[in-house]
Amino acid sequence: MKHEPGETIVVVGAGLIGLAIAAELAERGATVRVIEAREPARAASWAGAGMLAPYTEASTSPEFDAFCADSLARYPAFAARLLERGGVDPHLRLEGILELAFDRATEERLRAGVVLRRARGISARFLERDEVRSLEPVLGAATRGAAFCEQEGRIDNRRLGRALVAACRALGVRIDAGAGQVALEADERRILGVRGAEGFVPAAAVVNAAGAWAAELDGVPEHARVEVVPVKGQMLALAMPKGLVRHTLWVPGAYLVPRDDGRLLVGATVEAAGYDTRVTAHGLRALLDAALGALPALRDLTVAETWAGLRPGTPDGLPYIGETTLGGYYVAAGHFRNGILLAPATAVLVADVLEGKPGIAAFSPRRVHGARAQVAKARL
Repeated sequence: MKHEPGETIVVVGAGLIGLAIAAELAERGATVRVIEAREPARAASWAGAGMLAPYTEASTSPEFDAFCADSLARYPAFAARLLERGGVDPHLRLEGILELAFDRATEERLRAGVVLRRARGISARFLERDEVRSLEPVLGAATRGAAFCEQEGRIDNRRLGRALVAACRALGVRIDAGAGQVALEADERRILGVRGAEGFVPAAAVVNAAGAWAAELDGVPEHARVEVVPVKGQMLALAMPKGLVRHTLWVPGAYLVPRDDGRLLVGATVEAAGYDTRVTAHGLRALLDAALGALPALRDLTVAETWAGLRPGTPDGLPYIGETTLGGYYVAAGHFRNGILLAPATAVLVADVLEGKPGIAAFSPRRVHGARAQVAKARL
């Protein structure tokens, strides 16, 4: 690291992103302290489904899509390293994702999408009805086919959280859980450290990885603030016979993710509801309608669990990863629906930037400050 030996790097937020950053920094020899207001890996990190789908869920940003693909490629080594370090297997399963077609228009769109992916060197193919039903016998006769992205898959994000906590501790990272309100302390030029329930913690650098609460960190000067808003997502789990659904399925209005423990996750709503994490009848109905509309055979399964989480959204849909206009203050937040997928690549990018290497301009937190300056100039 470019900081002096013994200097502490503080990571605010112990979600998957913050913990992955802490582990990467510690592996590179840094002294790292993670400060979490609540419980490690329990917000969006716990509430997600663990889909790893950079091609099925592509964006309109080439830089972002490339970053997602890079992170997927890093996952096998990332998961193996966590298992070796902390002894917890996060259950990585790269068995492909099926995006199903139930009407002619969707079938034509998926066929065209497969052609485009194959032209980019992505392992994908269109499966006809009988091929899809041989992979997933639970599907009914209404299935017309599916786009099959063979490199994609899933990870058990709750186990991933435990794996990261164990690996961080094995690497000597101090994790302060239940720390309550934390505030940044800085002079006019750079950060000095953070102040929390245990007093002042001096730091050579502070990384804000507070997820949906990243914009709420106290003490951040206005010129260094980022714009992150909570986006609510409700989910449910069905208790299914083992193997009833074998692959991650993308259907109109929902996705379905099988777990090794016999649950089938169904998600997720996208709601602007502030910090409200209530599970609602309307949200559950939308998910069940989508799941049962695609797979009527699920209708007699028991609803085993329901929950809601808050994703960190940004105005332009891109994450903030890099140094801000305040010296020593970095942000790694705003990953929206891709925080689980992007944990490995984000950790490497943040560690690289802390070592003085260039970041990715499209993700720079300074883009917000530039936009604000333009607005202010226009108002003069």
